[in-house]
Amino acid sequence: MTILEHPKAQALLNDAVLTVEQVEQISKRIEPFLQRYLPLFQRSEQRSNAQHLLEGKLTSLSRKTAEPIAHHLGVRREVLQDFLGVSPWDDQLVLAELRKHVAEVWNDPDAVLTGDGSAFPKKGNHSCGVKRQYCGRLGKVENCQLGIFLGYACRHGHTLIDHRLFLPKEWANDPRRRKKTGVPKEVMYKETWEIFLEQVDECQDMPHSWIAADAEFGRVYQCRKGLRQRQERYVVDVRNDMLIRDLRAPLPEGKSARGPQPKPPWQSVEAWTQSQPPGAWAQFEIRAGEKRPLQVEAAQSQVQTRDDKRRVGEEERLVVIRTVNNPEAKTWWTLSNAEEAVPLAEVVRAHAQRYWEEAGLKEAKSEVGMAHYEVRGWRGWHHHMTMSLLALWFLGLERFREQPSTPALTVSVLRELFSRVLALERLTLADIVREMNEALRRTEEARIYHWMANVGKYPP
Repeated sequence: MTILEHPKAQALLNDAVLTVEQVEQISKRIEPFLQRYLPLFQRSEQRSNAQHLLEGKLTSLSRKTAEPIAHHLGVRREVLQDFLGVSPWDDQLVLAELRKHVAEVWNDPDAVLTGDGSAFPKKGNHSCGVKRQYCGRLGKVENCQLGIFLGYACRHGHTLIDHRLFLPKEWANDPRRRKKTGVPKEVMYKETWEIFLEQVDECQDMPHSWIAADAEFGRVYQCRKGLRQRQERYVVDVRNDMLIRDLRAPLPEGKSARGPQPKPPWQSVEAWTQSQPPGAWAQFEIRAGEKRPLQVEAAQSQVQTRDDKRRVGEEERLVVIRTVNNPEAKTWWTLSNAEEAVPLAEVVRAHAQRYWEEAGLKEAKSEVGMAHYEVRGWRGWHHHMTMSLLALWFLGLERFREQPSTPALTVSVLRELFSRVLALERLTLADIVREMNEALRRTEEARIYHWMANVGKYPP
C-alpha cells in the first residue's frame, strides 16, 4: 500500500474537493458582500469603480494596478486611476465597516491583535513618505515606503484590519513635499510605535484578549507602557541585546550585612537564554505546518528592563521561544505583562498568532496586489491599501465559510476560483471545478508526503 492509498490519506484527499454546487454558491456571494460596502461611496461612479477594482484584485493579472485592471474589464484607465489617486471617498469609513464586519462574523474573545510593519520598494523620491530605510522584503536598506499594519487572528481565520503610511521626519517637516503629495495638515511626524498605539485605539472594540507585535514596537519601553495604560495584555518581541534583570535569579552575596543587599546583575536576553538549563524549557505544539507540526520550547522568568532614560521599569514576564527539530531554527525573545497565573502555553499560543499577520501580508501582496500600485500621494496610498484589505477580507471570509466542507481550501485557490468565475463566458462551472480540484489534490498530496517523510504520520 502506498502512502496515498492509506485510508487516512484517502480521507484527507476526499476533503480536498470542491463541487459544482459549492462553486455556484461561492460565485454568488461577491454581490451581497459588495452591497455592504458600496453605500459607503457617495457617488454612483465611485461605487462602480470600487466594484471594478475589487473584481480586478480577484483576477489572475500579473500586476493589479489600475491600468491592467481597466484593460481587463474594458473600462477607462483614467477613471480607475482617479478613483484611487484623487477621488474624495473616505477610506477610514470603509475600514471601520470592515472591522465591524469581522467582529460580527468571527467575534472571538480569545483573538489576538497583531502589529507589524511592511516596506514597499520604490524608485525615485516623489512617492509620499519614500526614503532610504530598512526594507524587510529586500533584507537591506533601500528606497521604500513603510506601512504599519494591524492584523486580526483568531480560531476562525486571519485578516488585516488597519493600515497607516509612516511619514519620515524629512517629509513631515517639508511643506513643499507635503503639499505636492496631499499630506493632510493634521498628520504630523510620529514614531512607528506611536502609530501602532493609535491603531490599537482604533481597533479597541474588536473582540480580543491579546496584543502581539514585532520587535520594532516591542523593544520600545514607552510602547509597552502605552499598552499597559490601555489595559491591554501583550506579548511582544524584543531584540536579543536588550538588557534585563532576572528577578528570579539567585542573589549574589553581599559585601556587608549592614549595607544594601545586592541586586541581580544586568544581562542581555540572549545571555540569559544561553544560561538556562535543559530543565527550564517546556515543549509545545503551536500549529500544524504544511510539512510537519510546528513545535517550540519556551523558558520564562520575571524581569525588569530600563526605559529610554535608563530608569528601571516595571516587572514584566520574559518568555523565550525557540523552534524544535526544525531545519529553519528560529528564536523569539518576548516580553509580556501577563500575570504569572496565565499558563505559559497560553502566552506561547498568543505569540504564535503573529505568524498570521505575516501570512496575511504575504497573501495580500501575492493574491490581491497590495504591492502593485503607482499612486504617489497620501490619499492614493491609503485608498489602494483599503481596497486591498477589503479584497483580502472577502477571500478570508469565503475560506472561513467553506472550510467545514473543504478544509484544504486556501486563499490562493479561492482567488483563482473567483478569477475564473469572473471569466465564465469562456469557462463552464464544471471546467472551473475540475481545474480547482486538480490544484487542491496536488497540494494535499504534497502535504501528506511531507508529513510522512518528516514525522512518520499523516497530517491532521
